[in-house]
Amino acid sequence: MISQQSWADARRLWDFQQMGHEVRPCSVAIGLGSHDLGVADTTAALYRDGMAPLIVFTGATSRTTRDRMPRGEAEHYRERALELGVPADAILVEPNARNTGENITFSRALLADQGIEVSSVLLVCKPYEERRAHATARKLWPEVEWVCASAPMTFTEYVGSIGDDRLVIDMLVGAQQRLMVYPEEGFMIRQNIPADVAAAYRRLVADGFTSRLVPMATVRGRESL
Repeated sequence: MISQQSWADARRLWDFQQMGHEVRPCSVAIGLGSHDLGVADTTAALYRDGMAPLIVFTGATSRTTRDRMPRGEAEHYRERALELGVPADAILVEPNARNTGENITFSRALLADQGIEVSSVLLVCKPYEERRAHATARKLWPEVEWVCASAPMTFTEYVGSIGDDRLVIDMLVGAQQRLMVYPEEGFMIRQNIPADVAAAYRRLVADGFTSRLVPMATVRGRESL
């Protein structure tokens, strides 16, 4: 059972992750691979709305996606976007990235190889990872303007769409940990963490929502999924 306090704490982390950017047309949309196929749906919808003329889907597999997306996250995203009417020539696939930093650096390299000039990027990700993705992108590719976007869903709606309450809360806790420790390692820009957000994070960790925490020894060596 998940307590009312844990639900309230998870909602606070969710709210903090939301960047609240106003979506506008950008040079390219980059859809960050994950277990959530809804990222592909959102990216396709933004393409159809004229928010970007080109999509890059980026991602290999992880321990949470190797079974459900055996061909790789980016490839499954591409297939989903094609089903939703995005033309094949409007999609590039970056199949090797295994963490958010690689999503950005590998996508940047792919676009450069294709000779595509980029001044702004529509960064599409899971709703509870907007801030983490934005902080990483700003650190690794500061020359462009970043606009974050995700599925327009409430916390309750999102949890229901995934169908695994604990997984969502674990992911929120993992995303929050990275916001707190990765700036020290040079993986993302520094964030101002409100005291109530930090307290909510600590309570959730104490309550056992820890499956997506990265050990500090690993943090010292490289960025982890």
